[in-house]
Amino acid sequence: MKKQKDRPHNGGQWTAARYRSFIVGLLRQGHLRWGPKYTALKRAYVGPGINPETGRRCKLHRCEMCMATFPLNPMRVDHINPVVDPVRGFQGWDEYISRMFQESDGYRAICSPCHDKITARDNRIRLGKPARERKKRFS
Repeated sequence: MKKQKDRPHNGGQWTAARYRSFIVGLLRQGHLRWGPKYTALKRAYVGPGINPETGRRCKLHRCEMCMATFPLNPMRVDHINPVVDPVRGFQGWDEYISRMFQESDGYRAICSPCHDKITARDNRIRLGKPARERKKRFS
């Protein structure tokens, strides 16, 4: 027999996990319009150049980690301090929001390969925790 899920949100239609997902999605969508993160991208601009993949003119940006130059497409705006600390985990919505919406000095413009390395490192730290601690996220 299937266990009945607790659905305390949205008139009994949503579980706590669905509610968290909804709120996180709204915050991420709002973060797309957060101006200070684009200031970090402007800081990384070095001037016009040639895209090595297409041979066409483009605007080049310098990665703040590897110091290589890239066209805009492979550049990412990264939180210097992750929104959810990989060691401590989720610490509440107030901290989540304040860490997500940083001023421009809380962001760095980095290339996609550097961003992938940082993400992999953070995930290794997160996954290194015992499962019982990981389940406490967003509660």
